[in-house]
Amino acid sequence: ASMLAFVFSRVEFRGRGLLFNILLLGLLFPSVIAILPIFIQVRSLGLINSLWGVILPLVAFGLPGSVVILRTFFMSVPTELEDASYIDGCTTFGFFRYILLPLARPALVSVATLQVIASWNEYFLPLIVLADDSLWPLPLGIMQFQGQYGTDYARVMAYVTLLIIPAVLFYLFAEKYIVTGLTGGELKG
Repeated sequence: ASMLAFVFSRVEFRGRGLLFNILLLGLLFPSVIAILPIFIQVRSLGLINSLWGVILPLVAFGLPGSVVILRTFFMSVPTELEDASYIDGCTTFGFFRYILLPLARPALVSVATLQVIASWNEYFLPLIVLADDSLWPLPLGIMQFQGQYGTDYARVMAYVTLLIIPAVLFYLFAEKYIVTGLTGGELKG
């Protein structure tokens, strides 16, 4: 996502706006709407009942939002910094790798946090793709304690606690980077 965001923010080429708008169309459709085509594609790739059958669609549907956040951050970096790096003998990839990526650490952490939490809380895609309940993530495990005639609320609450703890810890670790990354580096501190 970072390289694609770099290309959309810094490289001039014909059709850049059109391609970016096509990428933005991905934000309009959640994965639930496309579950049948996703299932058909995952099945044709032989990834049913595999964690890769869940990971790849989640990465694909998370890409547009990640590119938008990173592109906004990359556009806020002054072009004078890029020009100075070229004068000092840096290549385009060198500027990206050694100058822009370290500056973009808050944006990268915020994108990673948003994607990890969204993937961690995913329910419907693993339900469709994963048949083996030993591969189910925690949101699907909660479903095991709800039945037609009753619900084991103690176990449901224990699972919900387990489900929330990693997300809260990850957020607490990355809170400063998330705020800085989403505001494009406007906040200091």
